Amino acid sequence: MAAPSTSDPHRPGGAGPVLLAAGLVLAAVLVFWPGIATYDSVVQYAQPLSGRYDDWHPPVMARLWSLTLHWIAGAGPLLALQMAGYGLGLGLIAGRLRRFGRPCAALAVMLIGLWPPFLGWQAVVLKDAQMLGALLAAVGLIVAASGRPATWQSRVMIGAAAVLLIYALLVRANAVFAVAPLIAMLVPLCSARSRILLGVGLVAATLALSPAINHRLLGATESRVTATQPLYDLAGIAVRVGPEAAIGFTPAETRVLIARHCLRPFFWDPLDDDSRCAGIVSRLFALPSSRLYPMLAEAAVRHPLAYLAQRLAHLNSTMRWWVPAGWINAAPPLGGEANDLGLAQPGRAAVAWERLAGSLSDWPTGWPIVWIVVAATMLAASRRSRDPELRLPRALLVSALALEASFAAFSIASDLRYHLWPMIATALAMATLPPGSLVDRRAVRVGVVVLMLVLIVGLAARLTLPAPPGDYAGMMG
Repeated sequence: MAAPSTSDPHRPGGAGPVLLAAGLVLAAVLVFWPGIATYDSVVQYAQPLSGRYDDWHPPVMARLWSLTLHWIAGAGPLLALQMAGYGLGLGLIAGRLRRFGRPCAALAVMLIGLWPPFLGWQAVVLKDAQMLGALLAAVGLIVAASGRPATWQSRVMIGAAAVLLIYALLVRANAVFAVAPLIAMLVPLCSARSRILLGVGLVAATLALSPAINHRLLGATESRVTATQPLYDLAGIAVRVGPEAAIGFTPAETRVLIARHCLRPFFWDPLDDDSRCAGIVSRLFALPSSRLYPMLAEAAVRHPLAYLAQRLAHLNSTMRWWVPAGWINAAPPLGGEANDLGLAQPGRAAVAWERLAGSLSDWPTGWPIVWIVVAATMLAASRRSRDPELRLPRALLVSALALEASFAAFSIASDLRYHLWPMIATALAMATLPPGSLVDRRAVRVGVVVLMLVLIVGLAARLTLPAPPGDYAGMMG
């Protein structure tokens, strides 16, 4: 984020937001201690306790957790780490803005971090919060190092940012679709083509190297998690085209999938339910992904409308557009999953905050589709501006939109936590956007019209559609 010629990036004032962020992090850790451990958290925590690791959940997070067990048991250390990254990133970005004479923008950045649904989800010890903390800290360090002389301090900050970006890549399977474009937009390249090539290269390298890192370096066994995506879409195509035209599933298996209502736009979970559908998909689940993905490609080519219907139904669900009010898994959980592993519950103050976050989660600010429209509008409206300060907001917007675009093909669940980075990245881009950079007024007008249509349709759905089940069991059907 380069400075305009009239600014002094080294003038005092930048330390204030960093100190404020440190205080907020400390307060958040105290309020939410020892962190909220969901079902996924409990399953993952069992791995370092047992010493047996698999790749259903990110092995790098489980290995990190194993290191903290030598000092403090439970989720508390990882809560502190993800909160520290969250606060550090926001504080460094706000401090940079304040040094450039933009105190209102700096305040906006801090308020974004305090938005109850964002902070509430950051208190949940999950790979999504770990990724968010790592990405925010990395961006903050890069912003703090930009414009400085090439001293050892700046090199240390860039090195630390690189480590955090690698961790973010490994801690979520789809993080590459956010991290690769973020890096490509932040590095000082001259052309859009160079950025695209770099981004594509980073995606390809990550997808190629991640299995080796997870299995050989981190010692995780294969869990077949990579089979879930093609199985979900193959089943979705099968129930739409019928028993005689399905690919992969036999006619008898397809009839059972239909009869037992194994497909849900909300998530793939019914297919993994032992009492209903798991036995039907077990034959395909045992196949390697190298066979399942070509099978899915064949099914998509032969039945493109069925594949499109499958993906659009899920995309609508995860984007929370034409869905009823109270579409679950938007609000952060009020407490942790019951367990016998020693993962304790947070106190009353944490529960009160999460209740507040839950009351705000169904607002339009909790619809990913709204943030997509806002991000696309800002990116389009600022494309003609040559302001050097646009590098950071543009990088955030491209990263947000790229990750959201990936859900069109790679997504099997509708939890709001999967969208936390795009939402916060878009909010930060809005706060850091230099004044007067939205120069394409036509793009702004089109974006406002599209946003209004999205809001009208979304509100109509919530006023007219019947109430959904209020819990996981009900969504399973």
